[in-house]
Amino acid sequence: KKVDYLVIGGGMANTFLFAQGIQIGNSLCEKDLKEISLEVMDTAKKNNCEIILPKDVVVASEFKANAEYNIKDLNNIKNYEMILDIGPSTCKKINEIFSISKTLIWNGPMGAFELEPFDNGTIDTSLCAGKLTETGELISVAGGGDTVSALKKSKADKKFSYVSLAGGAFLEWMEGKSLPGIKCLL
Repeated sequence: KKVDYLVIGGGMANTFLFAQGIQIGNSLCEKDLKEISLEVMDTAKKNNCEIILPKDVVVASEFKANAEYNIKDLNNIKNYEMILDIGPSTCKKINEIFSISKTLIWNGPMGAFELEPFDNGTIDTSLCAGKLTETGELISVAGGGDTVSALKKSKADKKFSYVSLAGGAFLEWMEGKSLPGIKCLL
């Protein structure tokens, strides 16, 4: 058992919500990964790992900056709406998880962080993680280009213990796989 909590936000959360039969409207979703999502949830449960998915979300009918939006519970998403960020209750839950954690591995934003106001979930949670890191309560490691961009936007990047631009390589390193670029140097 290596993970106590697995927090899933952003487009990946939509796939997990879809796999559970939740109406996600016109949201980004990899429907072909439904079975894998269910397997991940089953494996997590068997290993006493709690998966944290959004309970409330920020939705809009168009993907653009400053679009009209609503905060909704998962049972109220209309067919034409897109989930573009996690909601405030979900942010609060994630921040509570961070506050009782010793280590955080972060890969990927919580929503469409490139567009206001859909950057709030990422900003709120990254600032919480950064503050906990600064006070020595949390070791925080982040990886991936979008992740780094999101952390820079919130100004939390300098507060994390370690930040890597590598995305896929970062995750492979976390899995313990051999990285060819490093292997040839050793």
